[in-house]
Amino acid sequence: MGLNVGIIGATGYVGEELVRLLCKHPEVTEIITASRDYAGMTLDQVYPHLRGYADLEILDMDRVPELTDRSDVVFLALPHGVSAPAARTVLERGKKVIDIAADFRLPELELYEKWYKGQHGAPELLAEAVYGLPELFREEIREAKLVANPGCYPTSALLALAPLLRNSLVDLSSLIVDSKSGVSGAGRALALGSLFSECSENTKAYGVGTHRHTPEIAYYAGVLAGNTVDLVFTPHLIPMTRGILSTVYANLNSSQDSAGLHQIYDNFYAEEEFVEIAPLGEMPETKWVRGTNRCFLGVAVNGKKAIIVSVIDNLVKGAAGQAVQNMNLLFGLAENSGLQQPGMHP
Repeated sequence: MGLNVGIIGATGYVGEELVRLLCKHPEVTEIITASRDYAGMTLDQVYPHLRGYADLEILDMDRVPELTDRSDVVFLALPHGVSAPAARTVLERGKKVIDIAADFRLPELELYEKWYKGQHGAPELLAEAVYGLPELFREEIREAKLVANPGCYPTSALLALAPLLRNSLVDLSSLIVDSKSGVSGAGRALALGSLFSECSENTKAYGVGTHRHTPEIAYYAGVLAGNTVDLVFTPHLIPMTRGILSTVYANLNSSQDSAGLHQIYDNFYAEEEFVEIAPLGEMPETKWVRGTNRCFLGVAVNGKKAIIVSVIDNLVKGAAGQAVQNMNLLFGLAENSGLQQPGMHP
Protein backbone atom coordinates (compact mmCIF):
# COMPACT_ATOMS: atom_id res chain seq x y z
CA MET A 1 0.00 0.00 0.00
CA GLY A 2 2.77 2.43 0.90
CA LEU A 3 1.83 4.88 3.66
CA ASN A 4 3.51 8.19 4.35
CA VAL A 5 3.37 8.87 8.07
CA GLY A 6 3.85 12.14 9.94
CA ILE A 7 4.84 12.39 13.60
CA ILE A 8 4.47 15.72 15.39
CA GLY A 9 6.40 15.61 18.64
CA ALA A 10 8.87 13.02 17.43
CA THR A 11 11.68 13.64 19.95
CA GLY A 12 9.88 12.55 23.13
CA TYR A 13 9.87 8.95 24.30
CA VAL A 14 6.58 8.12 22.56
CA GLY A 15 7.61 9.83 19.33
CA GLU A 16 10.90 7.96 19.33
CA GLU A 17 9.08 4.68 20.00
CA LEU A 18 6.77 5.37 17.06
CA VAL A 19 9.78 5.80 14.79
CA ARG A 20 11.36 2.60 16.14
CA LEU A 21 8.23 0.64 15.23
CA LEU A 22 7.35 2.40 11.97
CA CYS A 23 10.83 2.31 10.44
CA LYS A 24 10.41 -1.49 10.16
CA HIS A 25 6.70 -1.44 9.27
CA PRO A 26 6.27 -3.23 5.92
CA GLU A 27 3.60 -0.81 4.67
CA VAL A 28 5.27 2.48 5.63
CA THR A 29 7.14 4.21 2.81
CA GLU A 30 8.17 7.48 4.45
CA ILE A 31 8.25 8.96 7.96
CA ILE A 32 8.18 12.75 8.32
CA THR A 33 8.96 14.19 11.75
CA ALA A 34 8.55 17.54 13.49
CA SER A 35 9.31 18.77 16.98
CA ARG A 36 9.67 21.93 19.03
CA ASP A 37 13.13 20.66 19.97
CA TYR A 38 16.13 19.70 17.82
CA ALA A 39 14.73 21.18 14.57
CA GLY A 40 17.26 20.87 11.75
CA MET A 41 18.93 17.83 13.28
CA THR A 42 18.16 14.25 12.31
CA LEU A 43 16.33 11.91 14.64
CA ASP A 44 19.24 9.48 14.79
CA GLN A 45 21.43 12.32 16.08
CA VAL A 46 19.03 12.76 18.99
CA TYR A 47 18.62 9.00 19.49
CA PRO A 48 21.84 7.28 18.34
CA HIS A 49 20.32 3.80 18.79
CA LEU A 50 18.29 4.59 15.63
CA ARG A 51 21.37 5.09 13.43
CA GLY A 52 20.96 3.21 10.20
CA TYR A 53 17.18 3.28 10.59
CA ALA A 54 16.05 6.88 11.11
CA ASP A 55 18.14 9.44 9.24
CA LEU A 56 15.06 11.69 9.36
CA GLU A 57 15.18 15.48 9.29
CA ILE A 58 13.33 17.00 12.25
CA LEU A 59 11.15 19.79 10.89
CA ASP A 60 10.36 22.90 12.87
CA MET A 61 6.76 23.20 14.09
CA ASP A 62 6.04 25.99 11.60
CA ARG A 63 6.44 23.34 8.88
CA VAL A 64 3.57 21.20 10.23
CA PRO A 65 1.39 22.08 7.19
CA GLU A 66 4.15 20.70 4.93
CA LEU A 67 4.42 17.56 7.08
CA THR A 68 0.65 17.11 6.90
CA ASP A 69 0.48 17.49 3.13
CA ARG A 70 3.19 14.86 2.71
CA SER A 71 1.42 12.38 5.03
CA ASP A 72 -1.52 9.98 4.82
CA VAL A 73 -1.88 9.90 8.60
CA VAL A 74 -0.41 12.09 11.33
CA PHE A 75 0.44 10.96 14.86
CA LEU A 76 0.32 13.66 17.52
CA ALA A 77 2.82 12.91 20.29
CA LEU A 78 2.25 16.25 22.00
CA PRO A 79 1.27 17.42 25.49
CA HIS A 80 -2.43 17.72 26.29
CA GLY A 81 -3.79 21.14 25.43
CA VAL A 82 -1.35 21.48 22.52
CA SER A 83 -2.68 18.47 20.66
CA ALA A 84 -6.25 19.62 19.95
CA PRO A 85 -5.39 22.66 17.76
CA ALA A 86 -2.85 20.54 15.87
CA ALA A 87 -5.53 17.91 15.24
CA ARG A 88 -7.83 20.56 13.81
CA THR A 89 -5.10 21.74 11.43
CA VAL A 90 -4.41 18.20 10.19
CA LEU A 91 -8.10 17.32 9.75
CA GLU A 92 -8.76 20.55 7.85
CA ARG A 93 -6.09 19.44 5.36
CA GLY A 94 -7.97 16.19 4.82
CA LYS A 95 -5.67 13.80 6.67
CA LYS A 96 -6.38 11.26 9.44
CA VAL A 97 -5.16 11.86 12.97
CA ILE A 98 -4.10 9.56 15.80
CA ASP A 99 -3.78 11.68 18.94
CA ILE A 100 -1.62 10.13 21.65
CA ALA A 101 -2.35 12.96 24.09
CA ALA A 102 -5.46 13.21 26.27
CA ASP A 103 -7.35 15.90 24.36
CA PHE A 104 -9.97 13.63 22.76
CA ARG A 105 -10.17 10.70 25.19
CA LEU A 106 -13.02 12.17 27.23
CA PRO A 107 -16.04 12.86 25.00
CA GLU A 108 -17.71 15.22 27.47
CA LEU A 109 -16.33 18.77 27.41
CA GLU A 110 -17.16 19.48 31.05
CA LEU A 111 -15.39 16.32 32.17
CA TYR A 112 -12.25 17.25 30.24
CA GLU A 113 -12.16 20.82 31.52
CA LYS A 114 -12.76 19.72 35.12
CA TRP A 115 -9.90 17.22 35.19
CA TYR A 116 -7.44 19.01 32.88
CA LYS A 117 -8.02 22.45 34.41
CA GLY A 118 -8.39 24.41 31.21
CA GLN A 119 -10.42 25.08 28.10
CA HIS A 120 -10.43 22.51 25.32
CA GLY A 121 -8.56 23.54 22.17
CA ALA A 122 -11.03 22.07 19.64
CA PRO A 123 -14.33 21.17 21.37
CA GLU A 124 -16.14 20.85 18.04
CA LEU A 125 -14.07 17.72 17.29
CA LEU A 126 -14.98 15.77 20.44
CA ALA A 127 -18.06 14.21 18.86
CA GLU A 128 -16.11 12.67 15.99
CA ALA A 129 -13.21 11.27 18.02
CA VAL A 130 -13.16 7.48 18.51
CA TYR A 131 -11.53 5.89 21.53
CA GLY A 132 -8.65 3.81 20.19
CA LEU A 133 -8.63 0.62 22.25
CA PRO A 134 -8.82 -1.91 19.38
CA GLU A 135 -9.74 -4.98 21.40
CA LEU A 136 -12.90 -3.23 22.60
CA PHE A 137 -13.80 -0.67 19.89
CA ARG A 138 -12.33 -2.13 16.71
CA GLU A 139 -15.21 -1.49 14.29
CA GLU A 140 -15.61 2.15 15.34
CA ILE A 141 -11.88 2.72 14.83
CA ARG A 142 -11.97 1.37 11.26
CA GLU A 143 -14.35 4.19 10.23
CA ALA A 144 -12.68 7.03 12.14
CA LYS A 145 -10.83 10.11 10.99
CA LEU A 146 -9.71 11.10 14.50
CA VAL A 147 -8.58 8.41 16.93
CA ALA A 148 -7.97 9.17 20.60
CA ASN A 149 -5.21 6.80 21.66
CA PRO A 150 -5.93 5.64 25.24
CA GLY A 151 -3.79 6.48 28.22
CA CYS A 152 -1.33 3.86 29.42
CA TYR A 153 -2.96 3.25 32.79
CA PRO A 154 -6.48 3.05 31.26
CA THR A 155 -5.26 0.52 28.67
CA SER A 156 -3.98 -1.80 31.38
CA ALA A 157 -7.07 -1.31 33.55
CA LEU A 158 -9.77 -1.56 30.89
CA LEU A 159 -8.36 -4.72 29.31
CA ALA A 160 -8.40 -6.25 32.80
CA LEU A 161 -11.94 -5.04 33.53
CA ALA A 162 -13.67 -5.69 30.21
CA PRO A 163 -14.66 -9.37 30.66
CA LEU A 164 -16.01 -8.61 34.15
CA LEU A 165 -18.05 -5.64 32.94
CA ARG A 166 -19.31 -6.99 29.62
CA ASN A 167 -20.55 -10.14 31.40
CA SER A 168 -22.09 -8.25 34.38
CA LEU A 169 -20.02 -10.31 36.81
CA VAL A 170 -19.18 -7.68 39.44
CA ASP A 171 -20.61 -5.01 41.72
CA LEU A 172 -19.98 -1.74 39.86
CA SER A 173 -19.41 0.17 43.11
CA SER A 174 -16.59 -2.12 44.26
CA LEU A 175 -13.89 -1.55 41.62
CA ILE A 176 -10.34 -0.79 42.72
CA VAL A 177 -7.46 -0.28 40.27
CA ASP A 178 -3.98 -0.25 41.85
CA SER A 179 -1.27 0.52 39.28
CA LYS A 180 2.52 0.79 39.22
CA SER A 181 4.44 2.45 36.39
CA GLY A 182 8.03 2.89 35.34
CA VAL A 183 9.61 6.34 35.10
CA SER A 184 9.38 6.68 31.31
CA GLY A 185 5.65 7.30 31.76
CA ALA A 186 6.57 10.78 32.99
CA GLY A 187 8.11 11.64 29.62
CA ARG A 188 11.55 12.95 28.68
CA ALA A 189 11.28 16.48 30.05
CA LEU A 190 13.42 17.26 33.08
CA ALA A 191 11.44 16.85 36.32
CA LEU A 192 12.66 16.51 39.88
CA GLY A 193 10.64 13.36 40.62
CA SER A 194 12.14 11.59 37.60
CA LEU A 195 15.77 12.12 38.56
CA PHE A 196 17.65 8.90 39.29
CA SER A 197 18.55 9.98 42.81
CA GLU A 198 14.91 10.76 43.57
CA CYS A 199 13.17 7.66 42.18
CA SER A 200 15.84 4.98 42.63
CA GLU A 201 15.38 2.86 45.77
CA ASN A 202 11.95 4.43 46.18
CA THR A 203 8.29 3.76 45.52
CA LYS A 204 5.54 6.32 45.89
CA ALA A 205 1.85 6.82 45.28
CA TYR A 206 0.93 10.00 43.43
CA GLY A 207 -2.20 11.71 42.15
CA VAL A 208 -4.17 9.89 44.84
CA GLY A 209 -7.82 10.56 44.09
CA THR A 210 -6.89 13.21 41.55
CA HIS A 211 -5.03 11.48 38.70
CA ARG A 212 -6.35 12.51 35.28
CA HIS A 213 -6.66 8.93 34.09
CA THR A 214 -9.36 8.29 36.70
CA PRO A 215 -12.28 9.72 34.67
CA GLU A 216 -11.01 7.97 31.53
CA ILE A 217 -11.03 4.57 33.22
CA ALA A 218 -14.40 5.23 34.87
CA TYR A 219 -16.05 6.57 31.72
CA TYR A 220 -15.13 3.64 29.46
CA ALA A 221 -15.72 1.11 32.21
CA GLY A 222 -19.22 2.58 32.27
CA VAL A 223 -19.51 2.16 28.51
CA LEU A 224 -18.50 -1.48 28.84
CA ALA A 225 -20.90 -2.07 31.72
CA GLY A 226 -23.76 -0.08 30.23
CA ASN A 227 -24.09 1.71 33.56
CA THR A 228 -22.37 4.21 35.83
CA VAL A 229 -19.20 2.85 37.42
CA ASP A 230 -17.70 4.02 40.71
CA LEU A 231 -14.04 3.13 41.04
CA VAL A 232 -10.89 3.96 42.97
CA PHE A 233 -7.67 4.39 40.98
CA THR A 234 -4.27 4.85 42.61
CA PRO A 235 -1.06 5.05 40.54
CA HIS A 236 2.45 4.48 41.90
CA LEU A 237 5.89 5.28 40.54
CA ILE A 238 8.39 2.46 40.79
CA PRO A 239 12.13 2.53 40.01
CA MET A 240 12.25 0.96 36.57
CA THR A 241 12.21 2.43 33.07
CA ARG A 242 9.37 0.64 31.26
CA GLY A 243 6.24 -1.17 32.24
CA ILE A 244 2.90 -0.96 34.02
CA LEU A 245 1.43 -3.51 36.37
CA SER A 246 -2.22 -2.94 37.34
CA THR A 247 -4.05 -5.06 39.86
CA VAL A 248 -7.85 -4.83 39.64
CA TYR A 249 -10.10 -5.88 42.53
CA ALA A 250 -13.89 -6.28 42.27
CA ASN A 251 -16.66 -7.99 44.24
CA LEU A 252 -18.29 -10.79 42.28
CA ASN A 253 -22.07 -10.79 41.96
CA SER A 254 -22.27 -14.59 42.29
CA SER A 255 -20.15 -17.51 43.37
CA GLN A 256 -17.23 -18.14 41.02
CA ASP A 257 -13.94 -19.99 41.26
CA SER A 258 -10.60 -19.15 39.69
CA ALA A 259 -10.88 -21.82 37.00
CA GLY A 260 -14.32 -20.61 35.90
CA LEU A 261 -13.27 -16.98 35.75
CA HIS A 262 -10.06 -17.92 33.92
CA GLN A 263 -12.18 -19.68 31.27
CA ILE A 264 -14.33 -16.56 30.87
CA TYR A 265 -11.19 -14.49 30.18
CA ASP A 266 -9.84 -17.12 27.79
CA ASN A 267 -13.08 -17.05 25.82
CA PHE A 268 -13.35 -13.26 25.83
CA TYR A 269 -9.87 -12.72 24.36
CA ALA A 270 -9.62 -15.93 22.31
CA GLU A 271 -9.28 -14.04 19.00
CA GLU A 272 -7.00 -11.26 20.28
CA GLU A 273 -3.36 -11.56 19.27
CA PHE A 274 -2.16 -8.87 21.66
CA VAL A 275 -3.94 -10.03 24.82
CA GLU A 276 -2.63 -13.19 26.47
CA ILE A 277 -4.15 -14.91 29.51
CA ALA A 278 -1.50 -16.39 31.81
CA PRO A 279 -1.98 -20.05 32.78
CA LEU A 280 -4.18 -20.59 35.82
CA GLY A 281 -2.19 -20.02 39.00
CA GLU A 282 0.41 -17.86 37.26
CA MET A 283 0.62 -14.07 37.48
CA PRO A 284 2.29 -11.99 34.75
CA GLU A 285 5.34 -9.78 35.21
CA THR A 286 6.28 -6.56 33.45
CA LYS A 287 9.35 -8.15 31.83
CA TRP A 288 7.03 -10.48 29.93
CA VAL A 289 5.86 -7.55 27.79
CA ARG A 290 8.89 -5.25 27.66
CA GLY A 291 9.23 -3.82 24.15
CA THR A 292 6.03 -5.49 22.88
CA ASN A 293 2.47 -4.52 22.03
CA ARG A 294 1.09 -7.30 24.25
CA CYS A 295 -0.98 -7.29 27.41
CA PHE A 296 -0.74 -10.27 29.75
CA LEU A 297 -3.56 -10.89 32.22
CA GLY A 298 -3.54 -13.09 35.31
CA VAL A 299 -6.86 -14.18 36.81
CA ALA A 300 -7.74 -15.34 40.33
CA VAL A 301 -10.68 -15.46 42.74
CA ASN A 302 -10.27 -14.94 46.48
CA GLY A 303 -13.55 -15.59 48.27
CA LYS A 304 -16.05 -13.20 46.67
CA LYS A 305 -13.40 -11.03 45.02
CA ALA A 306 -12.03 -11.21 41.51
CA ILE A 307 -8.36 -10.25 41.28
CA ILE A 308 -6.96 -9.47 37.82
CA VAL A 309 -3.30 -8.60 37.20
CA SER A 310 -2.53 -6.76 33.95
CA VAL A 311 0.91 -5.93 32.54
CA ILE A 312 1.84 -3.81 29.52
CA ASP A 313 4.80 -1.83 28.24
CA ASN A 314 3.65 1.75 28.80
CA LEU A 315 5.50 3.02 25.72
CA VAL A 316 4.23 0.30 23.35
CA LYS A 317 0.77 -1.12 24.12
CA GLY A 318 0.30 1.88 26.39
CA ALA A 319 1.16 4.42 23.66
CA ALA A 320 3.11 4.00 20.39
CA GLY A 321 2.34 0.34 19.65
CA GLN A 322 -1.36 0.81 20.20
CA ALA A 323 -1.21 3.88 17.96
CA VAL A 324 0.34 1.75 15.18
CA GLN A 325 -2.35 -0.89 15.78
CA ASN A 326 -4.93 1.87 15.27
CA MET A 327 -3.20 3.05 12.09
CA ASN A 328 -3.37 -0.48 10.71
CA LEU A 329 -7.13 -0.57 11.35
CA LEU A 330 -7.67 2.87 9.76
CA PHE A 331 -6.04 1.78 6.52
CA GLY A 332 -7.29 -1.80 6.29
CA LEU A 333 -3.90 -3.35 6.97
CA ALA A 334 -3.24 -6.50 8.95
CA GLU A 335 -3.73 -5.36 12.54
CA ASN A 336 -0.46 -6.93 13.66
CA SER A 337 1.60 -5.34 10.88
CA GLY A 338 4.84 -3.93 12.29
CA LEU A 339 4.01 -5.18 15.78
CA GLN A 340 5.07 -8.83 15.85
CA GLN A 341 8.46 -8.48 17.50
CA PRO A 342 9.09 -10.56 20.64
CA GLY A 343 9.85 -8.92 23.95
CA MET A 344 13.22 -7.90 25.40
CA HIS A 345 14.81 -9.70 28.34
CA PRO A 346 16.29 -9.03 30.80
